[in-house]
Amino acid sequence: MKFRSNKKFTSWLLCMMLIVAMALTAGCGEKKQEDNSSAGQEVSTNKLGEGKTQFNFTVVDKDGKETAFDIHTDKTTVGDALLELELIAGEESTYGLYVKTVNGITADYDVDQTYWAFYVNGEYGMTGVDATDIEAGATYTFKVEK
Repeated sequence: MKFRSNKKFTSWLLCMMLIVAMALTAGCGEKKQEDNSSAGQEVSTNKLGEGKTQFNFTVVDKDGKETAFDIHTDKTTVGDALLELELIAGEESTYGLYVKTVNGITADYDVDQTYWAFYVNGEYGMTGVDATDIEAGATYTFKVEK
């Protein structure tokens, strides 16, 4: 009988140790996540342009590095505003402006199968940058994608 009681106690003790170990491991994982999110907050914002309309513009390069801009303009489309500030460059095509260079970084599908993807408020753009009307306070992003 004593052996059975000792076996129960040992099982209970091992379960408790496992629970404590899992709790400590989960706590460490959360700490690591917090460290990563605070590193992402180090993105500085560059103010560019002058005008009545303001929008946020973010560039994400192929390594995931973000550069943020606070754009002020009197232009009506995102493309016109970014072209005026020389933040984008590309070629005209039958579908509109094919953006190859953003903030001095070139993505060329013919060379390395990368391209600049255009996002509006975190959603893939439904129109090209040159056909997208500016919404005050909106966020527009170009990301290198493959």
